[in-house]
Amino acid sequence: MICPKCEYEYVAGVSKCADCGENLIPVEDFEGSLTHPEDYVIVHTCSQQYEADMIKSNLEGGDIDCHILSQKDSSYPAVGELAIIKLLVKKDDVEDALAIINDINKQTNNTD
Repeated sequence: MICPKCEYEYVAGVSKCADCGENLIPVEDFEGSLTHPEDYVIVHTCSQQYEADMIKSNLEGGDIDCHILSQKDSSYPAVGELAIIKLLVKKDDVEDALAIINDINKQTNNTD
């Protein structure tokens, strides 16, 4: 058994995590729900963190799990926007995610 929150493993017979109180699950169930990079694809790129955050919020509002990969390095002084921020979703959600992103872009273009 393992805690899905703390990831501490317990011996058989224990049902709650001693640290956080979470119900334990079988190790097999935990390992089957792990996030693997090959399960995700890039659906959008941008240069502003606020744009990535807003799109992520919209995708999650549509029950689409989304991750932001930011390669910005604030310790490296540079002029302009050199880093690209990527939004990734599971392969099964690409079509729905692109539909939401396209709707956002259409609304943005209509207000310009």
